Amino acid sequence: MSACKAHEGHSHTHGAGCGHKRIGHEQHDDFLHDGHMHHVHGDHVDEHELSASAANPDACAAHACGAHPGDHKHGAGCGHEAVPHAGHTDYLVDGHLHHAHGSHCDHHGQVSVTA
Repeated sequence: MSACKAHEGHSHTHGAGCGHKRIGHEQHDDFLHDGHMHHVHGDHVDEHELSASAANPDACAAHACGAHPGDHKHGAGCGHEAVPHAGHTDYLVDGHLHHAHGSHCDHHGQVSVTA
């Protein structure tokens, strides 16, 4: 894992019952919060991002998902949590990552999510 990238001015305290979903990342959990992945680290909160990997690829892999209508467009306010992934934004849909790509969604793998 890379060095700390502190999220400045973060006054919310993440933890059990804080209202944000937890996503498994490397050997810990991060909290999804306003399009960011936050990791509580001592006296501050770090910004994290999922890396491209075999489990979470960043390649084009068209995906027909029954969890939302075929004409659904992922983006700000679409109703799905934004997840930073390999330099872009994916959207969390039923435990897997969707990446809007042209006229389809790419499947960028499963993730472990808890409330």
